[in-house]
Order: sequence, then C-alpha cells, then structure tokens
Amino acid sequence: MSKLRILYVATEINPFLQTTKVADFLRMLPQAMQERGMEIRIFVPRFGLINERKNRLHEVVRLSGINIAVGEEEKPLVIKVASIPNAKLQVYFIDNDDYFHRKSALVDKDNKFHADNDERAIFFCKGVLETVKKLGWSPDIVHCYDWMTGLIPMYLKSTYKKDPIFKDAKSVFTVCNNEFSYKFEGDLLEKVKMLDIEDSMLGSLKSADYDAFVKVGMEYADTVIKSDDDFSDNMNVLFNEFRKTKTINEIEQDENQLDSYYNLYNELAN
Repeated sequence: MSKLRILYVATEINPFLQTTKVADFLRMLPQAMQERGMEIRIFVPRFGLINERKNRLHEVVRLSGINIAVGEEEKPLVIKVASIPNAKLQVYFIDNDDYFHRKSALVDKDNKFHADNDERAIFFCKGVLETVKKLGWSPDIVHCYDWMTGLIPMYLKSTYKKDPIFKDAKSVFTVCNNEFSYKFEGDLLEKVKMLDIEDSMLGSLKSADYDAFVKVGMEYADTVIKSDDDFSDNMNVLFNEFRKTKTINEIEQDENQLDSYYNLYNELAN
C-alpha cells in the first residue's frame, strides 16, 4: 500500500503563529505522521502577525494569481511558503492584501472581532482547495482544525466531489473551544456558495455565527474529533445532537495520542 497523504488545514502553527494551543499540536502532529511514513502538506492563513522576513516566507509564483470568489467579489490569491526549522516540513500560507495584511489574527488591538472574519474563512477554505488542485497532489485525508476550516468538508462533498484530486479524499474535522459570540452580517449563504451547492445544503449556516461554521463542518466531515477542551453548554448540546448520526471521537491533543491519530487515518482511508 502506498503511504497515506494527509492535508492539514488550520488557523495557526508554531513557530509562525500561536494564539491558542492548536498551534503547538499542529506543529507536533504532522511531523509525527511524517515520521510514521505519511506524506504531509500544511496550509494556514498568512495573518499579518506573521513576520515574513524572520520566518523566511516567500511567494510561490506558479501557485499564485488565482481569483477566489467571495459572494459577488473576486480577490487575488497569493501563496507563500516557508520551512519549519529542524523539520522536513513546509507550510503553505494563504494570503491576500485585503484579508490578511492587518497586524492581527481574528481580533484587533482592542480585542474586537473582525467583521469580515466570515469572508476571510471562506477565502481561506476555497484558496486551500484550489491551491491543492494546482499542486496536483491528491490527499487521502483532509484534516481540518477549528471553525475557520469548517466549510472544507462541505466543499469536498459538493463542488470538488468529482474532481480527480479530491474524489477519494476523506475529511476529518476537529472542533476546538475557540467560541465567539459575533454574528456575521450580510448574506453568508451567498458568499459561501460554489458550484453544485444547493440552498438545502446550507441549513447549518443560517445562524451566521460560530455555531454555523462548526455545525457545517460536523455535518459534512467523514469523522469528527472533539478536542480535550472545556466546551460551553451550547456546544455540548451540539455534540450530543450529532452523536445521533455519527461518531464523535474524543482524542486528547497531546503526544501520548499520536498513535490514535495514525490509526484513525488508516481506518478512514481504508
């Protein structure tokens, strides 16, 4: 059997950016899977907090230049790449001047949630999938971390379902406790849409908030992982609802559970 190809999509990874413990685990997990013989690709947003010179990011011209639609607008996609020190791993960064050049991640200096974080998430998810297509690299597993990646499982089950690059890919969605109370304005459903996506597929997104992105990720992912965080009562209700239709895997995010992820990926791929 050929080695599995794992695509990791997350909001952050050490040493480039850390705002939550996700960054630490995303530094450890891909390397551990690579050491177990798997082939790895990693994608994160190029938030303005990331120092390009210090971290030696450089643009990959052959992958840049695609326009990504967010609703009626199209914005140019720029792809940058950097190597993780002391590891044989590269990280691809999704970039755009309008969305990712402010010197912050999801909140501003006054801790105010960015009103366009929904559009940034949409651009990021679409940009990842289009870039992987351009790479010509077919993942067996697409492991999505946190709310900002929640649209990817749906896109894989619709727009990209018949694409040769993604037709056999299985998705994993890890839910982390990075809950926010902000409700997005504008027509989120119209912004999210792509080919082969009907209105009936977007019911989970109607609340246009944190729950919306988490629910759509849980609904369309092939398997769901609940991180070892303390979740709100509202989120625990969501987990219990989804347990009626699919397995919610509870795997701790630490080095003692790396074999559990290895086994999960192999089971899912087979």
